[in-house]
Amino acid sequence: MKTHSVISLSLLVASQAGFAADWSTTQLHLNHGEFKNLFSQQKANATIYSLQHASGYKYGDNFFFIDFTKDDRDDGFQDGDYYGEWYSSFSLGKITGKEFSFGAIRDVSLVAGVNVAGDAKVMKYLPGIKLHWDVPGFNFLTTSFTSYIDDSSGVAKQGAPMETDSWMFDMAWGYPFTIGEQRFHFTGHMEFIDGRRNELGGEVKSWILAQPILVWDLGYALGNQPNNLMLGVEWQYWRHKLGTNTSESVPQLHLEWMF
Repeated sequence: MKTHSVISLSLLVASQAGFAADWSTTQLHLNHGEFKNLFSQQKANATIYSLQHASGYKYGDNFFFIDFTKDDRDDGFQDGDYYGEWYSSFSLGKITGKEFSFGAIRDVSLVAGVNVAGDAKVMKYLPGIKLHWDVPGFNFLTTSFTSYIDDSSGVAKQGAPMETDSWMFDMAWGYPFTIGEQRFHFTGHMEFIDGRRNELGGEVKSWILAQPILVWDLGYALGNQPNNLMLGVEWQYWRHKLGTNTSESVPQLHLEWMF
């Protein structure tokens, strides 16, 4: 699928999801940092343009993002590629009308996810369970345990090698706070995906990916509406990036526009 078609489809889905939702938020993100080519180990400055959407409805919530990455080195790696994830959660409490809260857990959901990569022709399915935590000060705090099921095209169709199935643990959070009259937001996610093997017999290592983001509410500081324009830093730490021996730690300039 062409990149502009993927972006157009995502915008359409976001608008339709927002129309039907009890609440919704859609954001455009811009990240800029220096990333490493997994194959040549050379570094290149890359800009990542992201569309991100979250919404809630009567029986659960939806979340998706799509990234388009372009770097300044013409080496066949991140020269104009897209990657996206979609997750739909179905609240057991809302669906059954019964209480699924206990201790610090506010609700339990079934979750169904899909991960898609463009040039690599990767497709993963992630069915599982999500816990919604009730922690003072947090807008949200969730932990998910899912399968990581491969349905990729593989080497035969000029894609990345197919892999055996695995599992994932993910934690996502959002924590707003103020310092004086200034507003900030600490958000992000962290995932662990267990190791597996690819169709060529090679090892795909377990990885840890953490992407914490600290932003300053620039729009509010300039006298406009809060939670509209954010400026800050995203830090990407990836141990065994994409299951390889390469690990990296990359600070990135981060800009958000919410609408």
